[in-house]
Amino acid sequence: MARKVTILSTVVAVIVGTLVALAGASNSESFGGMPIFAWCAIISFGVQWVAFIPAWKNHSEHFFDLTGSLTYLTVTIFAALTIPSLDLRATLLTFMVGLWAVRLGTFLYTRVKSVGADTRFDVMKYDFFWFLMTWTLQGLWVFLTSAAALAAVTAAGQEKFSVLGIVGLSIWIIGFVIEITADEQKRRFRNEINDQGHQVNRGTFIRSGLWKYSRHPNYFGEITLWIGIAVIALPVLSGWTFVTLVSPVFVYLLLSKISGIPMLEASANKRWGDNPEYQRYKKETPVLFLKFRR
Repeated sequence: MARKVTILSTVVAVIVGTLVALAGASNSESFGGMPIFAWCAIISFGVQWVAFIPAWKNHSEHFFDLTGSLTYLTVTIFAALTIPSLDLRATLLTFMVGLWAVRLGTFLYTRVKSVGADTRFDVMKYDFFWFLMTWTLQGLWVFLTSAAALAAVTAAGQEKFSVLGIVGLSIWIIGFVIEITADEQKRRFRNEINDQGHQVNRGTFIRSGLWKYSRHPNYFGEITLWIGIAVIALPVLSGWTFVTLVSPVFVYLLLSKISGIPMLEASANKRWGDNPEYQRYKKETPVLFLKFRR
């Protein structure tokens, strides 16, 4: 990737993060003379830049996903510990984001360790500015994705946890269950071994379980759960803090248009593009949203 592009992307990521931090901080409780929401933005990027140093020195991506998950935990726990009082909404949001982060981070780290390397980083980890851009974008990912939750946790003022909160919690549970189920189904599919000790599904694509109804049900689940979090956060947002509702929109755009689905679809087309069964699967199965059929 061209150096100018990587540098510009890094700067833009920081600018976007700063603007959202200013918006979300407009109704935030303070700690040490600064809005807690703004502290969360600093932590989101700061942890990535600190972790980037040994990663660049060793040209290693092994702790990239784990660092992202730990950053989610760090900012949510920091927000919960520094606000004057922790109500039911803040407690639930802290637990929900934390549980999701632990589950996803463990899953991704285990997968990378079992494979031995993450091929996304084969080239970029030897290019300083490209690698730095990637770590910086992870900071933006953490902050924007959790923005609505953090704005609600740090809000200066509380609202009764109402029916809307229950609706949001239900949406989150549905999304979380879909995501972990889809990931587990794919893991078992890849690791299925016959009596001779050979992988049964090596070189084939999954089309069973939730993957029968969507080509990327795990991403559908992730988008859904962040919508649930935004719904829970909504009653305590006001003024400029409504900007933090960009959270589920950002997740959708990131997974469906930028880093998730486009890369996986391109890889699948390269491997099975000439396979009639795969073409039929693509024709019958939505790329993201679940479509139940017999």
